[in-house]
Amino acid sequence: MTDAARSLYIAQPALSRAIRDLERELGMTLFARSGRGVVVTAQGRRVVKLAREALDAVHEIEGLAHHTGASDAELRIASTPSLEPGLAGRLLPAYAAEHPGVRVQIVRCEGREAVVSAIRDQRADLGLTDLPVPADLVTHPLERQEIVLISPPGLELPNPVPMGRLHGMRLALPARGSTRRRELDAMFGRYSVTPTVVLETDERNGWLNAVRAGRASLLWYRGMAEQAARAGLVVRSLEPAVRRVIAVVHARRRLPLIAQDFLATAEKGTTAA
Repeated sequence: MTDAARSLYIAQPALSRAIRDLERELGMTLFARSGRGVVVTAQGRRVVKLAREALDAVHEIEGLAHHTGASDAELRIASTPSLEPGLAGRLLPAYAAEHPGVRVQIVRCEGREAVVSAIRDQRADLGLTDLPVPADLVTHPLERQEIVLISPPGLELPNPVPMGRLHGMRLALPARGSTRRRELDAMFGRYSVTPTVVLETDERNGWLNAVRAGRASLLWYRGMAEQAARAGLVVRSLEPAVRRVIAVVHARRRLPLIAQDFLATAEKGTTAA
């Protein structure tokens, strides 16, 4: 159960609770407790077999509809600005090559919480964001992306930058109280560093403008490195390295076939990489 919960990026108690709710709804026992954990019951194996057959049938029906109206199909993907270049530059071309009749709309979201809201409000079929996300969403991890220090030129810093050198450093940070700010503050606490906060905002252009003006440095994903380098900024790794899992996420419901096809393309690219 612990391994299954970890692979789904949810807490183990949440997974156990979901299984109990399903067993209660069906009125049968799907898993039996044993000395080594849990085992699937005979009823559970039968349910899995029938469920797979039913889902395969649904998939075939969706396939008929998809091929009938492929030219009208539209896939909506919510993404944060820092992850959009990777989506547009790598995932979308691979998907378009295999599914040329599908239009893709990128729903631009300012942060992880906005991606989650877009999916919950059904303004997007899929989302691209970093983890963690709430347990009501399904996650498909794609890669681990490094967090780097983006600085104005002229700073005398090694590469990689030891965490201790962040103490007193002038930084542009997300707004106080936001999820991302809490995560960065927790990281600072782990390494006993206190930066000098020059700017607090969730507006990413504001961060980069502060760095361009020489007012502050910025902690963000390496995916922004190319944009930062074009602006004449310096990108350095941290020591120890800090990485976050990037994933495609969606609601716990049957996905449209075009969304399933995108997941298959994304996961194929991850395997190839």
